[in-house]
Amino acid sequence: MEQKTSRIGRFLHALELDVRLLGMVLALLAIWVVFDILSGGSFITPRNLFNISIQSSSVMVMAAGMVFVIVTRNIDLSVGSILGFIGMIIGVMQVNLLPDLLGHGHPLLWVVALLGGIIIGGLIGGLQGSVIAYMGVPAFIVTLGGLLVWRGAAWWVTSGQTVAPMDSTFRLIGGGNGGTIGYWPSLIVGLACCALIVFGLINGRQQRKRFNFPLRPMWAEFVLAGLGITIVMGIVGIANSYYMPARVAKRYAEANGIAVPEGGLEIAYGLPIPVLIAIGVAIVMTFVAKRTRFGRYVFAQGGNPEAAELSGINTKMMTVAIFSVMGMLCGLASAISTARLNASTNATGTLDELLVIAAAVIGGTSLNGGVGTIVGAVLGALVMQSLQSGMVLLGFDAPLQNMVVGVVLVLAVYIDIIYRKRAA
Repeated sequence: MEQKTSRIGRFLHALELDVRLLGMVLALLAIWVVFDILSGGSFITPRNLFNISIQSSSVMVMAAGMVFVIVTRNIDLSVGSILGFIGMIIGVMQVNLLPDLLGHGHPLLWVVALLGGIIIGGLIGGLQGSVIAYMGVPAFIVTLGGLLVWRGAAWWVTSGQTVAPMDSTFRLIGGGNGGTIGYWPSLIVGLACCALIVFGLINGRQQRKRFNFPLRPMWAEFVLAGLGITIVMGIVGIANSYYMPARVAKRYAEANGIAVPEGGLEIAYGLPIPVLIAIGVAIVMTFVAKRTRFGRYVFAQGGNPEAAELSGINTKMMTVAIFSVMGMLCGLASAISTARLNASTNATGTLDELLVIAAAVIGGTSLNGGVGTIVGAVLGALVMQSLQSGMVLLGFDAPLQNMVVGVVLVLAVYIDIIYRKRAA
């Protein structure tokens, strides 16, 4: 048994895989299998997985920013309220303000609203970060106040009224009707991602040779390439195996001048646009974390704030920048949520702060600072949404769903404590 364990350990060591990340993937698969069995095969279906991916997109986007916040030993309890407030701003801009300035149906209307929401989010995050960094108020208190302030501001913008409908092009961001890229574009995106995986492995190996760093065995490079390609094409395959209902496909064909055969059309949805946005954010944030000076400063500040400041890092400006990034990602996530609902409501984003923090922590971001991965946070968001979706399929009430989320969060922190003790 020990020999078998040591072989597995050597195998994982050669691949240089994060054991906790691998555990997350296995836990996610286990959740899917259990819910599929309990639901009589209704969980692991293209339709359900497609919906889970869309529903978790906004949380994924914010969780990517929350990793940076928690890594620096801070917390942001206001992200759900910021999302709701910016959603109302985006709605008012599209429905009330911009049509009068640009004209109804102007092609840039949704672009201005989207950019406006992201900029406002950055300003809100920067304001909170400035209070934390320069006034010395703990992040917990500042963002707890922000949770109340911005939720109230969301109501104040329209006196509690729902704003709808959104611009037709803007709605595509939410992944609703037409908010996917189709079969062939999805396949092209998947193949492009596979090519990037292979290029990244080749480039990484060349860089290691250049700086005389230890090299992975060639078989490990091939295994990593195979795993990456399998995951990417598996995601594309699931998206392309979910077809439009017959009536929707017929309307789509008529709108686009496609002849409908006697047997009907099978039109695949393909990859949803919000999922592509979330993946894009994860890639960019991972690049920033691992390949830029800013990312190195973030983890240095989280690992030892005093040492980081003594080494010349402006930790106060870093804090402001990190919360500004968090705010901008809240603005982007707000656009996704608002577009998906096709309306701005006061309830949008309620309790999302708990889901975002839970996703980051479950994904391996340590509350003690200095440790965290964007990929882990994305997987954490999928775990949280999978749990909620599975419980909905089984008929669990909302209060019980919140109880399960709370228990999972506590267990994730407990596992993090045990992992850190063993690593030490």
